[in-house]
Amino acid sequence: MSPDADVIDILPTRHQRVLILSWEYPPVLVGGLGRHVHALSVALAAAGHDVTVVTRHADGAPLEEYADGVRIIRAAEDPVTFPLATNSLLAWTMAFNHTLTRAALRATDTADYDLIHAHDWLVAHTAVTLAEHLDLPLVTTIHATEAGRHQGWLPDEMNRTIHGVEHWLSNASARVITCSGYMSEQVTTLFDVPGGQVDVVPNGVDDRAWRARPRAVAAARARFAGDGPLVGYAGRLVYEKGVQHLVHAVPYLRRRHPGLRVVIAGDGPYRGELEAEARRLALGSTVRFTGFLDTTHLPAMLGATDATVVPSLYEPFGMVALEAAAAGAPLAVASTGGLAEIVEPGVTGVTFPHSDPDALGEAVDQLLGDEVFARRVARRARTMVGERYGWATIAARTAACYAAARREHGPLQARRAAARLAGGRPALTIPEGNLLFTGGAAC
Repeated sequence: MSPDADVIDILPTRHQRVLILSWEYPPVLVGGLGRHVHALSVALAAAGHDVTVVTRHADGAPLEEYADGVRIIRAAEDPVTFPLATNSLLAWTMAFNHTLTRAALRATDTADYDLIHAHDWLVAHTAVTLAEHLDLPLVTTIHATEAGRHQGWLPDEMNRTIHGVEHWLSNASARVITCSGYMSEQVTTLFDVPGGQVDVVPNGVDDRAWRARPRAVAAARARFAGDGPLVGYAGRLVYEKGVQHLVHAVPYLRRRHPGLRVVIAGDGPYRGELEAEARRLALGSTVRFTGFLDTTHLPAMLGATDATVVPSLYEPFGMVALEAAAAGAPLAVASTGGLAEIVEPGVTGVTFPHSDPDALGEAVDQLLGDEVFARRVARRARTMVGERYGWATIAARTAACYAAARREHGPLQARRAAARLAGGRPALTIPEGNLLFTGGAAC
């Protein structure tokens, strides 16, 4: 599917009142979801829609406020749920949904809404409860799937339960939003959602925020680069991000490009193993692990690179590729998931098969060995980001999904009621072994 395909019509939509549910929202930022929900909410409000976000509370944050045109209601944890007597994510999620539901119902005491928009499985129980209680259409964005994160294998009870909740939430929704054609195929295949109920709306990016000043880029270059080219990576340090394959490609690239430096920005549970592997390969003078870099420093680092690598095994979208492109970095990305829809080989970057260090090295070598080519694809990628992925465009496409969900709500509810009277669908059962998962990231 083309990344800029007109999956939904972007038509003017009237003022809509939307209640958004997300377990992340500033100042609670764990991954990219919180930044996405914040930027989308602000863009929707700027377009004239009434937006309320109900989210998790953070120490020092007000329980309710208006910021950037958005009403924010934060659900404080119940006294008996923190700390929990168990480390179970599922137990925490159930406790969180109880307080999230009460906070959302308080919001509905003082305002009326046209629809509910849920983000990922962690808010599923609240989302379905509100949609049924208020008789409102439910729109859900599935940002990633548990099956995808584990390469099609659900190793234990928690993973199977999360998969089941994703299935339930998707099928309880009038419309499901995914960030790429790849993710749309996952949702329709894994969760049996009719393709006509799934809309592809890519993630957005504020390209201006990622354009560092030349002085900051020069300072980053002086900090991270040596006498040769600079290769960068930014993201979580977890197995599915594929950083191990970048590390394994470094000896080849160092032989090809004397003075090479590789900067790996980010943190995560896989960092210790990655650092140990770099030591085993005697890459201490070449590879630098910086830890987490915030948005004050990361754009300059990316802009200073001669190639930024996104080597993911599984990537529903590939937000870091857009951010790096906006920063001016030449891109080398794995041809998997949403990344394959962002980067056009030879036009906006270069690609390589995931999990293949040799191919990764050759792709990066193509950028490092031809500066004119590298700068040309970097300029085209930066232009592409501004044209396709601005938040105003993404908000308009999302509002069109809302309008479709509202139009379809009555007929959909009637069909579901008829199905229940006829006996409904059988309960979901998940085999102990591999799922039948045919997405691009499956093993």
